[in-house]
Amino acid sequence: MPNVKVTIDGKTAEVREGSTILQAAARLGIRIPTLCHDWRLEPFAACRVCLVEVEGARTLIPACYAKVTPNMVVKTNTERVIKARKVIIELLLSNHPQDCLSCEKCGDCGLQNLAYEYGVKKSRFYREPEGRISTDRNEYIQRDDSKCVLCGRCVRICAEVQQVCAIDFSNRGFRTSIGPAMGRSLLDSPCELCGQCVSACPVGALSEKQAVGKARSWELKKVRTVCPYCGVGCNLTLSVKDGRIVKATSEVGTVPNNGNLCVKGRFGWDYVHHPDRLTQPLIKRDGKFVEATWDEALDLVAKRFGEIKAQHGSDSLASISSCRCTNEENYLVQKFTRTVLGNNNVDQCART
Repeated sequence: MPNVKVTIDGKTAEVREGSTILQAAARLGIRIPTLCHDWRLEPFAACRVCLVEVEGARTLIPACYAKVTPNMVVKTNTERVIKARKVIIELLLSNHPQDCLSCEKCGDCGLQNLAYEYGVKKSRFYREPEGRISTDRNEYIQRDDSKCVLCGRCVRICAEVQQVCAIDFSNRGFRTSIGPAMGRSLLDSPCELCGQCVSACPVGALSEKQAVGKARSWELKKVRTVCPYCGVGCNLTLSVKDGRIVKATSEVGTVPNNGNLCVKGRFGWDYVHHPDRLTQPLIKRDGKFVEATWDEALDLVAKRFGEIKAQHGSDSLASISSCRCTNEENYLVQKFTRTVLGNNNVDQCART
C-alpha cells in the first residue's frame, strides 16, 4: 500500500495508507490515551478518550478509529482536546464505584490512571452504580458489573481472537451489562475459561479469582518464563509475591502468543504450590513410602533399571516425560532412554 504524509503535534512522517491516527502517532512516539483500544483487536471507538483535533474538521475525532489522509495535520493535546477528555472521564466515573482503595485493580487500572493524569477527582454526574459482583460458579473468572466501563474489549477479544462469542452486551443505559446470554453462568455458555476477557479488561470489572485478595499490583515481582503445557511455547509473566505465584499473564507484543493464553497457561499453575506436591524423593520400604535422600533414590532406580534390563531386555523399559518440565529436561529424558536404556520407547504428553 502507498504511504501518506501526516503531521502530528508538529512531527511529520510517512505512514501506510489505511493506518489509523493512533497507529501513526505511535510510530512518531506520541502517546494518545485510550481505554477501549487493544492492539490485538479491531478499532471500536467506544470510550472516546482518544479524541484529537484534526485541521479542517469541525468536531473532535477518535484517533483509534479514524484513518489518516494525505497531508493530515493532527493535534493531540490542545485545550479543546483536554477539556473533552476530562468530561469523558467524568462520564465514565458517573456510574463507577469509588472504592479504589480496596479494588483488585488499584495501581493497574486504566480509568484510575486517566483520572490521575487529567486531574479528575470526582464526577459531577455521579450516581450509585447498580451492578455487583457476579455469583457465577466458575472457578477462575470474577465479574463485577458495577465497575464495567462498557469498553467492549472483553466482548471483542472473545469474538475476534478466540472466535467463541460467549459474552455480549445486554440491556441499555445505566442497566447495560456484559455477560453470557440470558444471565447464565459462564459454565453454561460456550466460554472456554481461557481468561482472555480478563487480560483485555482495563479496569476491575474482570479479575482472576485465584488472585483476589492476594497482593496489590505494586507488591508483585514480574518473572518471565515459558508455558510448560504444550509445544507452542507461549510467553508467560508470573506475578510473584513472597515466593508464591499470584497469577499468570502474558505481555501483548511478545511472540509467539502476543499476550494470548489458553485456560491451562493462564490458570493451570496452581500445582506449583499444591500441598500434595512431592518435595523430596520417596522409596518404598516394608510396603510404605518413606522419605529418602537423592543419592538413595537414584541408586535404587539405577539398580532396578539394570536388573530389569538384564532379565527382560531393554524393550521392557520406557520413558514418559512431562510437559511441565523444561525442554532441556525433556531432552535429557530421551537421551537417557536411547543411550542408557538402549531403546526408543519415549513418549511425552505435549505431543498431543
